[in-house]
Amino acid sequence: MTYQPPQYGTQPTSGASHGAPPPGYAPIPPPKKKRKWPWIVGGIVLLGIVGCIGVFTLFVGGAAKVATDLDNNNKGKNAVAGEMNSPATDGKFEFTVTSMKCGAKQVGSDLLNAKAQGQFCQVSVTVKNIADSAETFDGSSQKAYDASEVEYSYDGTASLYVNDQNQTFLEQINPGNQVKGVLVYDVPAGTKLTSIVLHESAFTEGVRIPLK
Repeated sequence: MTYQPPQYGTQPTSGASHGAPPPGYAPIPPPKKKRKWPWIVGGIVLLGIVGCIGVFTLFVGGAAKVATDLDNNNKGKNAVAGEMNSPATDGKFEFTVTSMKCGAKQVGSDLLNAKAQGQFCQVSVTVKNIADSAETFDGSSQKAYDASEVEYSYDGTASLYVNDQNQTFLEQINPGNQVKGVLVYDVPAGTKLTSIVLHESAFTEGVRIPLK
């Protein structure tokens, strides 16, 4: 048997029990804590987007309703019924339609006049300001209709010639005052106007007066 001298300075093979990890051991890191702030920021951004969409939808919906109401007002769809030779109120004005005649091919004088494309229909109306401030009567807001509900616009140029002796009809009306004038419409020859819708402005519903 061969003598084996003792080996000094070597580590015992059973030293694993002294707290040192075995060769090749890699410690498992503790789980990372999930950060909450990205979720909070994302939630705030999402709420902001949803809020903006809601406000935009509300704005678009409101604007569409206003546009529809204005269109219906202009076409007389919201107008209340009135009668000829009887006062009827819309907004700050009280209207009384007294007559209507058609057939003129020209209005004005021989030197200064307006010629019709078809024929002129002239609607005589009294306008009274029932408000507490001066108001201007806007002829362009007044629409006339035939039996088929075809809409005809006010002819401002022809109305100037017809109302040359009554210019106050085209100016501001003070509270309590009233003016008389003629609204002129250029319509095809043979057309009979059956109603007129009178407005304080484009934002009011108007009053529909049958024309006889």
